Amino acid sequence: MEKRKIVVLDAYALCANELDYHALSELGDVTVYERTTPEQAIERIGDAEIILTNKVVITREIMEACPALRYVGVTATGFNIVDIEEAQRRGIVVTNAPAYSTQAVAQHTAALLLESLSHVAAYDEQVHDGAWQRSKDFCFLSAKMEEAAGKTMGLIGFGNIGQSVARIALALGMRVLVYVPHPKKGWDDVRFVSFDELISNSDILSLHCPLTAENRGMIGAQTLAKMKTGVRIINTARGPLVDERAMAEALAAGKVACYMADVLSEEPPKEDNPLLHAPNAILTPHVAWAPLQTRERLLKIVEDNVRAYAAGNPVNVVSR
Repeated sequence: MEKRKIVVLDAYALCANELDYHALSELGDVTVYERTTPEQAIERIGDAEIILTNKVVITREIMEACPALRYVGVTATGFNIVDIEEAQRRGIVVTNAPAYSTQAVAQHTAALLLESLSHVAAYDEQVHDGAWQRSKDFCFLSAKMEEAAGKTMGLIGFGNIGQSVARIALALGMRVLVYVPHPKKGWDDVRFVSFDELISNSDILSLHCPLTAENRGMIGAQTLAKMKTGVRIINTARGPLVDERAMAEALAAGKVACYMADVLSEEPPKEDNPLLHAPNAILTPHVAWAPLQTRERLLKIVEDNVRAYAAGNPVNVVSR
C-alpha cells in the first residue's frame, strides 16, 4: 500500500497522553501535533494528503493553500468544522466517527441528573470538612434531595444517545416524553409529543439534538417561561442550543432549579459567561464523550477510516 503524508492537527483531546496514532505509521509518514492554532494550520498541513482534525476548522482558504489535500478525517461525530461544500467541489473525502460515544454521553447525562437530585459531591465535601463528625445525629440533611422515580423526563432528540437516556430514565422509574420530528416505532414505554407539550410537562428536560440554524437558542426566555417552575435542564448536546443569559436569569429567579451542562456556547468559556456565576449551575468541561474506553473506540474508528480511504474504499463519508 502506497505510503502517504499524514498530519494530525490536534491530537491532545483524543489521546491525552494515554493513546497515540502509532498504528497509522503503517500507512504513511505521520506528523502529530497536540494542538494547532488557525494561523498554524496551512503551514502544518503543507503538502499532506491526509489530515485528521477535531476542532481545527478546515476552511476554503486552507483547501486552496493545500492542493495536495485529498482526505479530511474528523475525529468526532459532528463535522461542521469542515467547509463541506468546498470539499465536495474539490473532491476531498471527508469522514467522521459516528455513534462512538453513545453510552458515555448517556452515562454523563445520568450522572448530572443524579448529582442534582442527590448532591453527592456537596455531601462528600462536607464530610471531608468535618460536618458529619460534628453532627449530633447519625446523618445530617444540609441539601434537599429528591427521587427520580415518578418524575417526567422530556427528551429533545431521540437518536442513539436520546434512546439510551430514555432507557436509563425508565429504569429509574421515570415517565418519558419525547419531541422529535419523526416518532420511532417500538417505543411503547415513551410518549411522542409536541414541543410545547414536552416543555410544559417535563420535570427534567434533556437535550440530545444537533445544532442547526433553526434551533440555535431554542431554550431561551420565551421557552423557559412555558416550563414548570423548578424544572431541571440538562445539555450534553451543544452549548448554543441554550440562551445562556436567559438561563442564568431563570436560575437566579428560581424558575429553573438546576442547569446541568457539559457544553457551553464558547469553549473554553470566558470569565464573563453568565453561567459561571449563576446559582445551581453544574458545569463540566465537555468531557461526556471522554472516558478512556470511549476514546479507544473513537481512535479505532478514525484509524479504520484512514485505512479504508487508503485502500480505495472510504467509509463513514460525509462528503465525497
